[in-house]
Amino acid sequence: MTKTVLVVDDDPTQRRLIQAVLEREGFAVCHAENGDAAMAHLAAGAPADVILLDLVMPGLPGQEALKEMRARGYAQPVIVLTASGGVDTVVKAMQAGATDFFIKPASPERITVSIRNALSMGDLKGEVDRLNKRVAGRTTFSDLIGTSPAMTMVKRIGERAAKSAIPVLITGESGVGKELIARAVHGSSDRAGKPFVAVNCGAIPENLVESILFGHEKGSFTGASDKHSGKFKEADGGTLFLDEVGELPLDVQVKLLRALQEGEIDPIGSKRSVKVDVRIVSATNRDLSAAVSQGLFREDLYYRLNVFPVEAPSLRERREDIPALVEAFVRRFNVEEGKRVVGASPETLRILCAFDWPGNVRQLENAVYRAIVLADAPYLQPYDFPAISGVVAPPLEPSPMEPLPVMIQAAAVHAEGAGEAPVRILDGHGHLRTLEEIERDLIQHAIEVYAGHMSEVARRLGIGRSTLYRKVREQGIDVDVKEAS
Repeated sequence: MTKTVLVVDDDPTQRRLIQAVLEREGFAVCHAENGDAAMAHLAAGAPADVILLDLVMPGLPGQEALKEMRARGYAQPVIVLTASGGVDTVVKAMQAGATDFFIKPASPERITVSIRNALSMGDLKGEVDRLNKRVAGRTTFSDLIGTSPAMTMVKRIGERAAKSAIPVLITGESGVGKELIARAVHGSSDRAGKPFVAVNCGAIPENLVESILFGHEKGSFTGASDKHSGKFKEADGGTLFLDEVGELPLDVQVKLLRALQEGEIDPIGSKRSVKVDVRIVSATNRDLSAAVSQGLFREDLYYRLNVFPVEAPSLRERREDIPALVEAFVRRFNVEEGKRVVGASPETLRILCAFDWPGNVRQLENAVYRAIVLADAPYLQPYDFPAISGVVAPPLEPSPMEPLPVMIQAAAVHAEGAGEAPVRILDGHGHLRTLEEIERDLIQHAIEVYAGHMSEVARRLGIGRSTLYRKVREQGIDVDVKEAS
């Protein structure tokens, strides 16, 4: 999703200049003429991912506005602008919570780099906070991404379930995020901060299930060289999440039922039962009622687990959440991979929202991960998602890393095949024209198509702006100076 920059400056000319720079780089821009207007903008909940704040303004000055923002809990990165550049002024601004500063007038490159650095620092802080909450067992339903009706219902139901010790059964297709819902149930309950132990019942060898869940004594069977407490004991006082609970063998289901009913377990080889205080949250992608009918799952255990069912929706049932999910994944993988991708282009989001995602959120997450690793442009493009067959067609425009002469030939052949050839590759005698001639015509055509917006021309041709300007000069191409600036 497009990042929004709030420009707070009393000089309208300065605001327009900064807006022109940022919009060329793909940012959305909002304005505020002083600190009071900026505070009103934030209080209204209007978007602002980064704030550019002038220090000298009538009304509420920049220093006071910055202190007020931090006092009210607004955590957006703030970059201060100053015309004087005094050391004391800058130091006070940084102490008040500014992330960067620059002296007016600043170059477009300086402004862009500062904003991208601020966004990267924000992503890093957000990722650290997310991981800390996960490790501490304090993930809540407010941390779940999505405002669609289906997810809103899940959050509402889950928050009610979290307020008691009632067993919860989360159903849904593979990859919908059942474990995240389980963590939110735990983090929203009075057991938050206590152990959250997750067990994938389908991934445990059948002959080890009982030992892993309930533990064993030393020497109780061949290979039991040490005592093992088991997952139930590990989760004592907290929550035990049994993922794919429908895969448990029938003999283990009997012991699980006893653990739920009596609140105690019988480790293998132990002469006495062990009391445990565990809240059970289970999940499955199978139809457990059908498994009961087929004799594959105990009916009494099914009713014991299915006291409070929560159905996790598939991704195709909550398509409106896809942009927010993509944005969250971009932030996370930027931090993990050291990338600076701003987001996904509008065309990319339309394509992602149109896809059915049989693998649900997990498939979307992996697709974004691959795109982030390979991306070279600030925004993810449709051709960064080739695995979405039938939705994303091969790009007509080449990737930014492709050499310019090869791009020229590909574009020209495509144009001729379509019946229109704005860039000819053959001369009047049917012979190939030189690459220099074709290159000149292609650049001239691109400048005309994109009305002289040189950043867009460079992006579409897959070359840097400095390279584009050099080729324009070398080949004597006519460009409207006002449009090219």
